[in-house]
Amino acid sequence: MAARHKLREVIGTRPRQSTGAVRHEGEKAVVSRLTGAFVRAVLVMVLVSTPSVLLPGVGNDGKEMVALVALFAGFLAFIEYNSAYPGLIEFRDAPPFNRVRFMMLFATIFLLTVIARGETQPTTLSIFVRSVGGLIGTAMDFPYSPVRLATLMLSDGAPDGNIAKVRIATGMSYLISLISLSVFVILLKFYGWPSRTGAFNVWVNLPTFDPTAGGDVVDRLDRDARINIALGFLLPFLIPAVVKLGSSGLDPETFGAPQTLIWTVAAWAFLPASLFMRGIAMGRIADMIREKRRLNGLTGPEGYLPA
Repeated sequence: MAARHKLREVIGTRPRQSTGAVRHEGEKAVVSRLTGAFVRAVLVMVLVSTPSVLLPGVGNDGKEMVALVALFAGFLAFIEYNSAYPGLIEFRDAPPFNRVRFMMLFATIFLLTVIARGETQPTTLSIFVRSVGGLIGTAMDFPYSPVRLATLMLSDGAPDGNIAKVRIATGMSYLISLISLSVFVILLKFYGWPSRTGAFNVWVNLPTFDPTAGGDVVDRLDRDARINIALGFLLPFLIPAVVKLGSSGLDPETFGAPQTLIWTVAAWAFLPASLFMRGIAMGRIADMIREKRRLNGLTGPEGYLPA
């Protein structure tokens, strides 16, 4: 009877210990996801509010509007990363894709803000950043280059000062985008992304990509990768051309406002680089699926699914 009672105690306590461990791990995962979502929300709000905080002469109405936009962007980031289900943000659980994109955008916004602030309150940092941007902008200001086309967006007769501002800003932002692309490719090669980051969930990381829409998934991923890379290459040339053809050019006073210049040039450099990164990432995913099929013996010698 004593042995039976002892065995009953052991059997009765084991499930409770296992349930408690699983519950503890689940609570840790929830807290970790909540903390990560909160940190990302704060970083997004800092990114949005950086120009209005650092630039002098911003009125109270402008600061309130920027604060409202920052709160909305931070709330959206918090909801996206705190949810267990996919939303709008791609590669949510596949670092370092979004981290590199965020650092690229933040570096662009911050350095362009430093350049704009240096026009009225020059410092050693602002003079250095402005010199680097001017050097890169001048070096890339040749016929049909993205920098030359960006300066041509201004209307005819624009002051030389505004043209110089656009040249410096575009040169600095283009340099940051090229460095970010290089860092992204190096990190992909170094970490073997995405196969070494665990199981890649297409549903979570590519919420806008439907793998059951028809056709082979690998072929569709390769096609989307080529389209994104092509758009990333063409957008710096197409955007100024469309603006110039659609109107007589932008009013010089439009880029006279520092925040307008900062956000316009940042978007001009960030969107193409982001599309480049998306195309590279989707190509890597296609290669990963193709390699998995080959290892599992699901493809023929040409790499296609057997009929």
